[in-house]
Amino acid sequence: MKPQRLWCSIKDIVKFVLIGFLASFLVIANIAFAAPKNVTLTYQATRNGKPFAKVTETFKQTGDQYEIESVTEGVGLAALFGKRILKSEGLVTAEGLQPRHFEQHQGDNEKKTVYADFDWIVNQLSMKNKGNLTTEPLAKGTQDVASFPYQWMLFPPKSDEVSLPITTGKKQRVYSYKIVERDVSLTVDAGQFNTIHLSNASENGGGNEKEFWLAVEHFNLPVKIIMREESGAIIEQTLTSIDMQ
Repeated sequence: MKPQRLWCSIKDIVKFVLIGFLASFLVIANIAFAAPKNVTLTYQATRNGKPFAKVTETFKQTGDQYEIESVTEGVGLAALFGKRILKSEGLVTAEGLQPRHFEQHQGDNEKKTVYADFDWIVNQLSMKNKGNLTTEPLAKGTQDVASFPYQWMLFPPKSDEVSLPITTGKKQRVYSYKIVERDVSLTVDAGQFNTIHLSNASENGGGNEKEFWLAVEHFNLPVKIIMREESGAIIEQTLTSIDMQ
């Protein structure tokens, strides 16, 4: 092969690789660009079939910064425990949400307040619970309990099983969700939605299990959530209103 032809061949290979990389980047950028920058979701929550709370969640993106707040207000006797507030803030990147800080409050009870700080430079997760500070290696793609549903808004679950490292502010572990069924028509107070049904239910039914129904045409935002606690109680959240901008 002549030197000139070899040089042309190398240039063609480099050009092909760059085009492929750019195409992949544009796909990711288009997903992030298409997703709404302001979302407000309201849910009714029941415990063992009885109404016990109203949940209001807001997601706001400004530039490459995001803020999420989830407020649970109890009704009846549950109101005596005060509001449960979750907050998450961080960056929107080409790989989705990258939390920097998470906190959870339960009324005025400081003993139930937890914090988590994410240091992505040194890959360290710091968690503070009941005044005790612990640190762990920060796994790539780690979310907190407030941010992880909105990660699906940017990156919809494609395979039959998806795994996410998630921190509660007390511990960090990998949660695996399996797609139980696709194209599930679900009618709730907020309307009728075509959904994907995901579940992380364990085979032995050991509790602390969750199921999600994600609205396919509404950026995979949760329409229905079922949580099974270790005590056997079943908490169900259903969407009553949705606002996207």
